[in-house]
Amino acid sequence: MPVPYALIKPLFFAMDPEVVHDLTVSMLEKTQRTPWASLYRQPRIEDPMRLCGLNFPNRVGLAAGLDKNARCIDAWSSMGFGFVEVGTVTPRPQAGNPKPRIFRLPQERALINRLGFNNEGTDRFVHHIGQSLHLQRPTLSPVLLGLNIGKNATTPIEEASQDYLLALEAVYAYADYVTINISSPNTKNLRSLQSDEALFALLTLLDQRRQELAAKSGRRVPMMVKIAPDMDEEELRLFALTLKRLCPVDESAKQGLWGVIATNTTLNKERVAHLPHGDEAGGLSGAPLTASSCHTIRQLREHLGAHFPLIGVGGIMSADDAVEKIKAGADCVQLYSGLIYQGPALIKSVAQALKNQPLKPTLS
Repeated sequence: MPVPYALIKPLFFAMDPEVVHDLTVSMLEKTQRTPWASLYRQPRIEDPMRLCGLNFPNRVGLAAGLDKNARCIDAWSSMGFGFVEVGTVTPRPQAGNPKPRIFRLPQERALINRLGFNNEGTDRFVHHIGQSLHLQRPTLSPVLLGLNIGKNATTPIEEASQDYLLALEAVYAYADYVTINISSPNTKNLRSLQSDEALFALLTLLDQRRQELAAKSGRRVPMMVKIAPDMDEEELRLFALTLKRLCPVDESAKQGLWGVIATNTTLNKERVAHLPHGDEAGGLSGAPLTASSCHTIRQLREHLGAHFPLIGVGGIMSADDAVEKIKAGADCVQLYSGLIYQGPALIKSVAQALKNQPLKPTLS
């Protein structure tokens, strides 16, 4: 039986957030695939859906950022997720921004982070994936695996595409889908890649490289684009038009070419500015993001049409929040800050609630 999160949360919240994060990842890594995994294992809610040509066991995933180095894939799987996204990984290892760089705002059930893609690089990343039960005995690990890639901080933004191409090549063979992270606020100028021409140029190069990798491997891996919640309506319209230029939306849905993950963290801190740490630099996540993320999802669904793959993330602190994401237009959802505030029981409650929501028709 899993340990009730309410028993250990006060201890966790009395410690530095990044220390707790590192200890938790280390504990999960050491206990996964052992009897100690019973401390957090819970049954997976079966709610199969098909998206991007992939069969999802249920509609609840882990968002990127909690497991940057892919160390705990089997632990996350045992908690009942239907899909697990790890990273963001960059071609070369990097330490990220100076500490402290994670801050809790418990009054608003929120976090601010400015980690800056701290990770061990793609070589260690794929090594960890190779150790997982998910890779070695996939029939025993039905979750899907998303691999989230970014650029190194020292790479000029004009050369960013080379980092994304290198990362894509490194992770392609191990991924069920690959996410292109162009929306973190903690890497200088990264969000400029969301503009229409820069985005089209980057995605065109990545699509060409995917075709080459698919020809060699015999498998075509879907790619997701993760965007910020701070884009205005015109920026979202141009973003959608760029995706349509790259691939007709019905073809993307039918063949599993492209999808969108909405959204990353926000730079809008009006709601938390009065709180301790509320003015820290970095991206804000948690409950203050719930409404703006849903607003972005609604607009994207309107611009992209009924069938384009869309994953909703941002401020899901309860099952009701997840249902709102689906009603706004998301096909499935991911958790991050809600997991930190509510614990693994949130996975099961969200999955059960979404099972009661009708699935959208799919072209795939």
